[in-house]
Amino acid sequence: MQLSRWWELGDPCAWTGQGRGTRRMSPATTGTFLLTGEISNDPITFNTNLMGYPDRPGWLRYIQRTPYSDGVLYGSPTAENVGKPTIIEITAYNRRTFETARHNLIINIMSAEDFPLPYQAEFFIKNMNVEEMLASEVLGDFLGAVKNVWQPERLNAINITSALDRGGRVPLPINDMKEGVYVMVGADVPFSSCLREVENPQNQLRCSQEMEPVITCDKKFRTQFYIDWCKISLVDKTKQVSTYQEVIRGEGILPDGGEYKPPSDSLKSRDYYTDFLITLAVPSAVALVLFLILAYIMCCRREGVEKRNMQTPDIQLVHHSAIQKSTKELRDMSKNREIAWPLSTLPVFHPVTGEIIPPLHTDSYESTNMPLMQTQQNLPHQTQIPQQQTTGKY
Repeated sequence: MQLSRWWELGDPCAWTGQGRGTRRMSPATTGTFLLTGEISNDPITFNTNLMGYPDRPGWLRYIQRTPYSDGVLYGSPTAENVGKPTIIEITAYNRRTFETARHNLIINIMSAEDFPLPYQAEFFIKNMNVEEMLASEVLGDFLGAVKNVWQPERLNAINITSALDRGGRVPLPINDMKEGVYVMVGADVPFSSCLREVENPQNQLRCSQEMEPVITCDKKFRTQFYIDWCKISLVDKTKQVSTYQEVIRGEGILPDGGEYKPPSDSLKSRDYYTDFLITLAVPSAVALVLFLILAYIMCCRREGVEKRNMQTPDIQLVHHSAIQKSTKELRDMSKNREIAWPLSTLPVFHPVTGEIIPPLHTDSYESTNMPLMQTQQNLPHQTQIPQQQTTGKY
């Protein structure tokens, strides 16, 4: 399909071109491809997927921050993808004009056995995002700084991964903080003494205390790249021992019995009636015996209880009679005792004449039960307060 005029495939960083839309790469390199629009004012988004599938291959990643920024397609293939052409469908959407264009990118993956890189070092760069690191000039500057420190004959970028893909956190939008990026490079010569300084005990102790290690060659990177030397990883594949071990037969391993032979279809029928009876009859018999024992204890062993219940009413009557007799005696005694009269019944002066009014009570006990308001109505020399008569119909 012919490319549309409003978007294009940019120049690759580590890809080799073979005709338009076709790229070659090897597992020992990281491929980067730039998807950009010719009209910068239009918001353009891209969608990439493997032809015939809804998503990209597992080794290929894509990132685009905003519709106004360029999209970056990058990744490092594995050895399993060697010799298999990978066709990536790229669909571009113009968010202003709603135009759509599609292009197929063919990636041919070659074998990297002719150019082995057994010594690999992974750096963590704190002041870069992955799309910034994938730019050809920035990656070239970083590889140049590593080459000055390492002095190899052949140096390639093997893998570039964002820190977010390694479980890192999204940085706060302050002070122009970056996500960070992991860059793995491979060379054909052993590690230099500067890179080995990370492994000495003093720097390991400083890293365990979250302090900056002392690296002599850090100044060669500090002008542009801030490297976290505590997260550097050095891998020497020449010293890696194969983990495969030959199986030695012993007591815990059964001898080879050959092919599995399933049982024939003509199996003998088995009668489960006896097992069923045993399973149900034994628990039922035990439960029945326990029920009978409990019933005997609760119902048949109550002679002593019944005799005690027959004697109980007589005792209760005697007790009730004693309580009634004691209550009557207390009431008779309370009538004969001297009662302290309330202050409202003491002698007072009449508010009009000034004469002393005698107490309201008499010597009889029953007169104390007379209500106070009722006695006040029968008081002698009581001043009547005239009441206002309301005018009305009646």
